[in-house]
Amino acid sequence: MVNETFGFDFQTAQRILFGSGSAARLGALAAEFGRRALWISISRRSFHEELEQSLNNAGIFYQMAVVQGEPKLNQILELVNQVKTDQPQVIIATGGGSVMDCAKAVAALAVNPGDPLEYLEVIGKGKPLPVRSLPVIAVPTTAGTGSEVTRNAVITIPEHQVKVSLRSPNMLPAVALIDPSLTIGLSPEVTASTGMDALTQVIEPFVSIRANAFTDLFCEGGIRKIARSLRTAYYDGNNLAARENMAFGSLMGGLALANAGLGAVHGFAAPLGGMFKAPHGSLCARLLPVVCRVNIQALQKRSPNHPVLGRYRKLAGWLVGEETADLLQGVEWLEELCEELRIPRLREYGIQKNDFTQVIESAKKASSMKANPIELAEDELYWILEAAL
Repeated sequence: MVNETFGFDFQTAQRILFGSGSAARLGALAAEFGRRALWISISRRSFHEELEQSLNNAGIFYQMAVVQGEPKLNQILELVNQVKTDQPQVIIATGGGSVMDCAKAVAALAVNPGDPLEYLEVIGKGKPLPVRSLPVIAVPTTAGTGSEVTRNAVITIPEHQVKVSLRSPNMLPAVALIDPSLTIGLSPEVTASTGMDALTQVIEPFVSIRANAFTDLFCEGGIRKIARSLRTAYYDGNNLAARENMAFGSLMGGLALANAGLGAVHGFAAPLGGMFKAPHGSLCARLLPVVCRVNIQALQKRSPNHPVLGRYRKLAGWLVGEETADLLQGVEWLEELCEELRIPRLREYGIQKNDFTQVIESAKKASSMKANPIELAEDELYWILEAAL
């Protein structure tokens, strides 16, 4: 049942800086922790010139590590060894959620004793991290994951065809530095995928069983911003106002999901992403309207007075832009948006019906699935995959 009271426990990054041009402060922020840094990034893109200049002006000596794709355990462990050798005082992450997850994992495992597998969920023992991570300055260059303010890192284990989480309040970044101008020029495809991920991450916490009055504020703000700006950012990648709204919405999603959880969309996206080479955001986008529809139908059938149905009505109003919108109009709005943004269907990533049983069994064990507003039956889970196929 959704928490309609005002009791909550909220955790986030120690400091959040938001605004176009704020990336110029990177060097001064890093200097607060020391003069040696490990800089983990997705590439040496042009925006790095400004960041490099900022670090140089502040007298920061740094080593750069380029990480492409979702972080794999062996890559993380290599960087952990590098940290133990070079002894940086701060870790800087610039890129999407994968880079920030990598940085958070490296910062945590470099200072916590013992076998890293002890701390990993699913394939490990999921033990709590006893030592606070090295300070991380997270600088997102996409508007999607909100990883700059979350306390977990998703790690790919190719040999197991699974993604697992490293999770602890001790992993929260020291600084989340969000400069929306760094997202200018993202391709329409990346804008669509990351933007739909951001939208999913303000919708799922709003209908989560762990939703509360505080996270609701982030969800509503994020949904309204993204709903009005994603199309503009997709068609006009240089529109700074749209990019600012998308970056703000993504931040709101990170704040919400870290404290209210997610739902069946992410419950499915985790095993699918581990089994198939598919962008996380695209998986979430294709699953989102189907999960919303199935949740609504399941609630109407089994719990017609459930308060989450009222939340789906509010959601529809925010998406459509009309307070009187029917709750299923929100689902139709999401379906139309997926088509307009050319979100691939699951089959385009090689997913087939004969994979469904394995995917469902893994999804039912996912922590995100446990926060879904209603427990879904086996046939409902199957129908979600079939409808998204």
